[in-house]
Amino acid sequence: MSWYNTKGRDDDVVISTRIRFARNLSGFPFPSKLDEPGARALIERVSGVFGEGWTVVDMTNLSRFEAASLAEKHFISPDFVSGSLPRRLIYSEVRGIYIMVCEEDHLRMQCILPGMALNEAYERLCGADDAANNALDIAYDAELGFLTSCPTNLGIAMRASVMLFLPALTRTRRLNSLFPQLSKIGLTIRGLYGEGSDFDGCLYQLSNQVTLGISEEDSIRKLNEVVRKIIESERAARNALYSDNPDAMTDRCRRAYGTLRYASLMSSGEFMKLYADIRLGISLGLIPELTLEALGGLMTDIQPATLSVNAGCEIGEHERDRRRAEYIRETLSATA
Repeated sequence: MSWYNTKGRDDDVVISTRIRFARNLSGFPFPSKLDEPGARALIERVSGVFGEGWTVVDMTNLSRFEAASLAEKHFISPDFVSGSLPRRLIYSEVRGIYIMVCEEDHLRMQCILPGMALNEAYERLCGADDAANNALDIAYDAELGFLTSCPTNLGIAMRASVMLFLPALTRTRRLNSLFPQLSKIGLTIRGLYGEGSDFDGCLYQLSNQVTLGISEEDSIRKLNEVVRKIIESERAARNALYSDNPDAMTDRCRRAYGTLRYASLMSSGEFMKLYADIRLGISLGLIPELTLEALGGLMTDIQPATLSVNAGCEIGEHERDRRRAEYIRETLSATA
């Protein structure tokens, strides 16, 4: 089971948790200056570190939509899809760990788990990081910490993030005042697919921004504290919205569910708008026919590149919209 269709703690608000480390090897230029022979030598050096239980994927053997499907599932970054250097993905699905070799840094190691699981994800990723540090000469400076391609990652070179579902705080516009407060304490909010992406489906990525002069443990502790407060605020706002007009809330959520069950065409944009109402309805107990895990799997399976993967070829926009609607109808009929 993957993070997106597995139950997690506090998953009515926290969809997923991710811890990411950036690491580089001494003796090799950063990927922006690395040539093809250098990239292949680096890949050979790294590949021997992770043995039994790990899968290695040569990204150059994947079609564009096969690689993009991995990004839709958040297993890799969008930038890793279109890289020009030889690239490898090394992963262990049972551990929830995915390692990109030759991304912006030599190694981008991430652990992604369902729900609120910052401490667990950090502990799991530390195991993989220890293996890398024991086998490889990782670039590290006593004053600057881990040396990274982008200076903003210097120090602990860690990004800890949680994917939050915040429909009530969005509708009450309370996020407008929250964003500046988060920036003041070294946290930042981005959209579903990171920097520059939109806040589709009322989904927000909250992560640490400061990596220099702070320890990994302190950074995670701060994020844990803030997320706990956001969870409480979101739940209180949901209850208030429902109490104000329960019939209107019930109608809105079940209308969205009904549209998904019977539509003949469905775009990605329309799905994400309906997704917010349906997920809220499930969380409030208004749509007992569907679980959060099933909805999470559905959201991933109907993304554009993943639809093409399941079709066995790249398909056009209209055909995607038709297949998306058909897949949704079949899935919801099976769960009703």
